[in-house]
Amino acid sequence: MSEMFALLAAALGVWFVFDALRARETAVRIAREACKEYGLQLLDDTVHGARLGIARDAEGLARLRRTFRFEFSEDGFNRRTGCLVMLGSQLESLQLEPYRLA
Repeated sequence: MSEMFALLAAALGVWFVFDALRARETAVRIAREACKEYGLQLLDDTVHGARLGIARDAEGLARLRRTFRFEFSEDGFNRRTGCLVMLGSQLESLQLEPYRLA
């Protein structure tokens, strides 16, 4: 019985790691596209996880809600912070720190 539990825990851990990597790749793509759309530069070409929780989607199903932060610049000199929240694999919100328009 304990071997079955250990195997199940290991499988759950592997699933969580791969799901987290997939979510991070999606978040990088979304941040990159948002920066391109607004004429900004995504700094370091990366995002980092800031928060993880569970929330219900529009259908009432429990999903992982992940918050990612990233840095961008409008001129290459200033670093500004952006935040995106994903519910499951869907973008829930995207916020950009105020920046100067060129």
